Amino acid sequence: MNFSVIIVAAGSSQRMGFDKLLANLAGKPVLQHSIEAFANCSGVTEIIVVCPIERYSALHLELNDIPITRVDGGIDRHDSVTAGLSKLTKGAHYIAVHDGARPLISCQQIEKVLKSAVKYNAASSARPVTETIKRANSEGFVTESLCRDHLWLMETPQIFKAELLIEAYDLVQKNGQRVTDEVSAMELIQCPTRLVANEDPNLKITYPEDIALAEKMIS
Repeated sequence: MNFSVIIVAAGSSQRMGFDKLLANLAGKPVLQHSIEAFANCSGVTEIIVVCPIERYSALHLELNDIPITRVDGGIDRHDSVTAGLSKLTKGAHYIAVHDGARPLISCQQIEKVLKSAVKYNAASSARPVTETIKRANSEGFVTESLCRDHLWLMETPQIFKAELLIEAYDLVQKNGQRVTDEVSAMELIQCPTRLVANEDPNLKITYPEDIALAEKMIS
């Protein structure tokens, strides 16, 4: 089984104020942690990194002979994923898409999501909502409480049978739609995605304080 991985890391880090994907996390850039997490998982046959050449050149990767390809991203996430899909070698059976800014993903969770994708065609790492959820108006005042039953926070990796993900993204591009993750793209072709609860930290680095938090999680 050929298992291809697309790591999306083309963002500008505007909310961070500096390149969060090159931020030092336990002695390595954030992006390097994400790439090496997949490189160290059994079954991965290739990795596509979607990021600028300057960002990629700053990495010092140890990939255990797994082929890796870099490609420039697009303006929006779906453009970057499409760019990654265009660089896949023929013969991919399953494709994972992962946010480069999620450096704490574990091999165990990757393998659990892949196993579920093989069984159900589409699977994603996710976390059940446990906090109380409120809706607020534009001024920040609470307008209503939301029931958290059956609500999940989406994570990555999101893994799919290759031909289904390609079909979904062909439709995204054809219709000029914007999707914020691959599960949303799969909804366009009426393909349900199985959610796989993640018991480990899978923080997305977004703000400067997230680096310190991730450091604590690693240690």
